[in-house]
Amino acid sequence: MKEQEAFNYTLNLKLRTNRIFFGPGVVELLQRISQTGSLNTAAKQMRMSYNKAWRMIQKAEEELGYPLVNKSVGGNNGGGSTVTSQGKKLTAKFLLFQKKTYQITNQYFAEIFSDELDLESVELEERE
Repeated sequence: MKEQEAFNYTLNLKLRTNRIFFGPGVVELLQRISQTGSLNTAAKQMRMSYNKAWRMIQKAEEELGYPLVNKSVGGNNGGGSTVTSQGKKLTAKFLLFQKKTYQITNQYFAEIFSDELDLESVELEERE
């Protein structure tokens, strides 16, 4: 009989109205924009096109009703992007929501599946 590996779970949190508009992808994009000062660089780091990254930001901004990113075009410094204070606050709130959700979900998972995590004893009990 094949030895079973312990199993775990996945959980992917996203914010939505009538459509999903904010989740781990937008959070990562905003964090990278904060680090690099550039939407284009952030998109490249995430291996996505600039257009896709900009559409993600626009979609979230439309649903939220406020800007997440300020863009400056050209100029002496060549333009760039910054995350707005509202964007930073939303990112922090989402990360806290995610952390707390995982904490409680980890507790429930351990409580509910504790007997399943020791699969050999489960198989023995079923045979008896």
